[in-house]
Amino acid sequence: MERVIDLDEAAAEVADRAPVWRAAGLTVGRVTWRDETAPWPQRLEMDRSLVNDPDSVGVLVSGPAETELSVVLFRGGWADVDYVVGTDDAGALAASGIASAREFGIQLDTWVAHVFGQLSCSGESNL
Repeated sequence: MERVIDLDEAAAEVADRAPVWRAAGLTVGRVTWRDETAPWPQRLEMDRSLVNDPDSVGVLVSGPAETELSVVLFRGGWADVDYVVGTDDAGALAASGIASAREFGIQLDTWVAHVFGQLSCSGESNL
C-alpha cells in the first residue's frame, strides 16, 4: 500500500484534539494500530511500539445517548468513518483523498461536528 500519510503524525492530530473532546463530555478511546507485516488475522494494537509497519490507525469517540464515531485512517489516504447518532441517523461518511496528517485533522473536526454538533467545553454539544 502506498504511503501517503504518516500515521504517527495522524495519531498526533487525534491526541491534539482529545483534550477538547473530553472537556466537551465525549469519551475518547485509545488509538489503535494495525501492522501490515503481522500475520493474518492482523490484530489491533494499542501500543505503537508493537507495530513495525503501520498501515492504519483508528479511534472511537463516544458521546451521550450511545452516539459514536469510529475512524480508521489508512496510510494510503482514505479512512473508514462510521457513526451512530440514533436509530434513524447512522452510516458512513465520505473519507477519501486525504493527502496529509494535517488534512486528516481537518476532516476529524468535520466528522466530530457532524456526529456530535459544535462542541463547547462545558460538556454540552449541540446535537
